Amino acid sequence: MRLLPLIAAGVLLVFSPSTQAGEQTSPSTTAERPEIVVFKSPYCGCCGGWAEHMEAEGYVVSTRDMADLEFVKKAAGVPDELQSCHTAIIDGYTIEGHVPASAIDQLLRERPAVKGLAVPGMPIGSPGMEGPDPEAYNVMSFDEAGRSSVFMHLPVDN
Repeated sequence: MRLLPLIAAGVLLVFSPSTQAGEQTSPSTTAERPEIVVFKSPYCGCCGGWAEHMEAEGYVVSTRDMADLEFVKKAAGVPDELQSCHTAIIDGYTIEGHVPASAIDQLLRERPAVKGLAVPGMPIGSPGMEGPDPEAYNVMSFDEAGRSSVFMHLPVDN
């Protein structure tokens, strides 16, 4: 069993996913979706917007407000070049930044052998970053060694 220990603010958090990366599962209903735990700044509105997007898509979201997320990002294996404003854990995967629910759905359905997904930075038009002049962006996958590749491309909706 793969465990993800995180020590933050003197508290040891251990996530024990019900399945491992690469195992096949098919969440077909909202009730079967695993909980997503979001580590975020208590002052970040866009992080809250992303959590609301996930809840609207049927996910159960728990948030953990933290003043400093650097340790969480390092412990979760997020490469420096892929970092964004919040880090989440779902079913053994790390989710960094404004990754849309559709990409997480695909990740959980296909269960590729990756560490997680990331949307680097904070692209306008991504969940939680809605606004005028949305931009196209990529959802990146990354592995244990920090190698990344495009998992999904999201064009501008016109």
